[in-house]
Amino acid sequence: MALDETTEELARAAAQGDHRALGELLRRIEPDVLRHCGRILPYHQDAEEACQDTLLAVARNIGRFEGRARFSTWLHIVTANCARTTYRSLKRRAAEQSSDELPLQKPDVRRVSVIAGSRLDLLDAMEALEADKPELAQALVLRDICQLDYAEVADQLSIPLGTAKSRIHQARKYVQSALGDAYSGL
Repeated sequence: MALDETTEELARAAAQGDHRALGELLRRIEPDVLRHCGRILPYHQDAEEACQDTLLAVARNIGRFEGRARFSTWLHIVTANCARTTYRSLKRRAAEQSSDELPLQKPDVRRVSVIAGSRLDLLDAMEALEADKPELAQALVLRDICQLDYAEVADQLSIPLGTAKSRIHQARKYVQSALGDAYSGL
């Protein structure tokens, strides 16, 4: 999400308590947030839910935006976290369905687009990584989902550049292994 300087200024004003700036900021970022959520979640309705959650999180937490980094960087992180939370919530709801309903199962690869099925597998792999090694998951999300460069990842996590690169490499290997396991039975 590359936001223009006007949007960055609106974010700074909103962080200082300007309610009109916040309203305008939310209006401006909504299409980009929805697009970003759509890249993470395979179904449009889920992306819309994550988008709304992101906008609500921005509205509630804009006061925490200190302006040290660009607002677009902060927004990337909030968006990725909300999209992943939406995914976990959907999985939890599916698991809690009563036995008289049809259980929601992993999509049949013959009936779901390759892209949607791959994204679900990737989200499962990311969820496993986050549960097992959250520090690796944070670095991977910032680099590969938020598309920050390595130096920005290191800065956001307050770690040396070499450590950021190492974590990203380890996280990719973990996800690659998990994805390999997911497709080995096909």
